Amino acid sequence: MSSIKNRINAFAALGNFLNQFNSTKIEKNTSVLFNDVFFDGFIHQIKLAEEQNSWFTKEAILFSIENWANALTYENLTQWISNENIVEQPSKTVAIIMAGNIPLVGFHDFLSVLISGHSVLVKQSSNDKHLIPYLSKYLEYVEQSFKGKIAFTDKKITNFDAVIATGSTNTTRYFEYYFNDKPNIIRKNRNSIAIITGEETKEDIENLSEDIFRYFGLGCRSVSKLFVPRDYNFNKFFEGMYNYHHIINNRKYANNYDYNKAVYLMSEFSILENGFLMIKEDTNFASPIATIFYEFYDNLNDLKIKIRDEAENIQCIVASNFIENEVKFGQTQHPKLWDYADGINTIEFLSKI
Repeated sequence: MSSIKNRINAFAALGNFLNQFNSTKIEKNTSVLFNDVFFDGFIHQIKLAEEQNSWFTKEAILFSIENWANALTYENLTQWISNENIVEQPSKTVAIIMAGNIPLVGFHDFLSVLISGHSVLVKQSSNDKHLIPYLSKYLEYVEQSFKGKIAFTDKKITNFDAVIATGSTNTTRYFEYYFNDKPNIIRKNRNSIAIITGEETKEDIENLSEDIFRYFGLGCRSVSKLFVPRDYNFNKFFEGMYNYHHIINNRKYANNYDYNKAVYLMSEFSILENGFLMIKEDTNFASPIATIFYEFYDNLNDLKIKIRDEAENIQCIVASNFIENEVKFGQTQHPKLWDYADGINTIEFLSKI
């Protein structure tokens, strides 16, 4: 059995490998471990991921990789694990059913299982099946004890001791039934919201465009709903969104924009739009692609109560000095290792199975 120190070192080495692939350039660093074996192959995997899923643009893939490179430093990993209670225990097999909405979306669960000393059995989404298996091979080279502890399957999962499953609200009903006799974390759809007061700076709203448009709004950390004061003037909001006007050049996004706009117009819904984004007054949290829902509020205290009542539907709250655990404008897609999805501490769960 490997030590926690060895496992941290292995993931830090992976972070160093990933650091060669970022949004501005891909550049080989000769000091990276096993680079001659893996560098060119990972470029190929990025290309395959891009070809297989048209939402996974090269920009989106490299953005996700860059985030993980920044997260997987020895300092970050040590800080994260030092605040958790990981005890060396007999290794269990943990099944992970991954979503495929954004690149590498299941990697935090994968990391958590292995860093806890357990074995992992991964059932990937068909939308995101190239990157993590390749990175797992790199980990096995760096840390020999990972060999035999990482498996992938596209069949029905069997022979596991616990499960972490992420899916839609509908599939979670199936997960809850099927896995009710195993220790489990089951995640359903959540959405992120932003609280607008009208006092935001131009920079705040421009940063909000990152929270809205990154990954085409497909992530659970993507802002899909605004709460705005009554009589809010949306001109400032649309000016800040212009940062992302190029998004309409993506064919798939443009098709969704055109389709949803046609639906709204035929249904005679009242919308505001700027040629690449529509906003619509709506009480729902989950908005279609190229659309942001908004709701008016009259009183911030009443809004806090409403948001607390809806907590199980919300992943991130983007705001400025409004509520505890809020996320700064522009930061939803830069989670730290200790920012657990749905607020459920995965490491704590894994220590008790």
